[in-house]
Amino acid sequence: MTLATFHIDMHDDNCLLNLAGDWQLGQAPLGADICAELPSNCQSITLITTELSHWDSSLAIALLQLSRWCEQQKISLDTQQTPQGLQQLLQLATDVPVYQPTNDGAIGGLWPTLRRSLIKQGLQVHDGLVFVGDCTLVLGRWLGGKARTRRSDIIFFIEQAGPKGLAIVTLISLLVGMILAYLGSVQLRQLGAQVYVANLVAIGMVREMGALMTGVIMAGRTGAAYAAQLGTMQVNEEIDALRVMGIPTMEFLVLPRLLALIFIMPLMCIYSDVIGMLGGALVANGMGVSYTQYILQTQVAIDWVDISTGLIKSLIFGFLIAIAGCQAGLLCGRDSNAVGLATTHAVVKAIVFLVVADAALNILYDKLGI
Repeated sequence: MTLATFHIDMHDDNCLLNLAGDWQLGQAPLGADICAELPSNCQSITLITTELSHWDSSLAIALLQLSRWCEQQKISLDTQQTPQGLQQLLQLATDVPVYQPTNDGAIGGLWPTLRRSLIKQGLQVHDGLVFVGDCTLVLGRWLGGKARTRRSDIIFFIEQAGPKGLAIVTLISLLVGMILAYLGSVQLRQLGAQVYVANLVAIGMVREMGALMTGVIMAGRTGAAYAAQLGTMQVNEEIDALRVMGIPTMEFLVLPRLLALIFIMPLMCIYSDVIGMLGGALVANGMGVSYTQYILQTQVAIDWVDISTGLIKSLIFGFLIAIAGCQAGLLCGRDSNAVGLATTHAVVKAIVFLVVADAALNILYDKLGI
């Protein structure tokens, strides 16, 4: 093996960088070593590889570092006399610009920054409303039997969102029911009214926690999956291909996922309610309340109005989760980093939507007296 070396010849302002020997990984000079040897008056660099024997990625890395340095120093780099494969590697590497973190918030003062932020948020709200409108229209076409959505796709996504998510819903709901029971028992024990733990757990699960916790789980599990799936399709240009073939993406990609969550969320909510009340029963039994007393007290505590309020919440939550996940996926960029950002945005937006919608529905229920 011949030692990897380089030497520099000056011709006026042009530097001839001669590379010789075997440039193998771990035994070749670094790009920083080459840059340090270049004269300060160099205006252009020409690479000469006539004495180069064998080379691998170490040479490409060194020359990439040299290329970045030349860009910073505004020095032209001529690679025409290098091997064709090396030229292609350099071209591929330099086509992607170096990531530069932006600090737009520190430019222009407080008011311009606030103005840009408000404009950005306004555009996001506009896009969200347009997407909700498109989903509503395509849902109306499906109800009228005019949508070209395959039934098999709907069944597939129902299976993904429902049966395969029962384990995590069971665990979280059981623990939430037990937590509610423990919190209630702290005060009820002082009054000798431990039996009313059943009322607390039943009303809390049916009206609030069952739908909300199921929604949070679906946002982190199913909503994120929707964003990642559609984002990956966007990166692979599969969505563009569907549009070119005249296949409506809203009916083929969004509507099955939307219907799956709308169908499955009420069922998951009821399941979560039952499991939560079971967790409360375990705690209540440890405080001397029999299972028979617990069941009878639960029947007295809730009625169909309470159950309906939770089911209405779950329907709206399912719609919002699907909206957040599908929109984030369809608006995804064209690289792997964009898929990760889309997934993050989907989960964050879905949880924000859930909390806002839950607060609004609770206020509405209070005004209606239900």
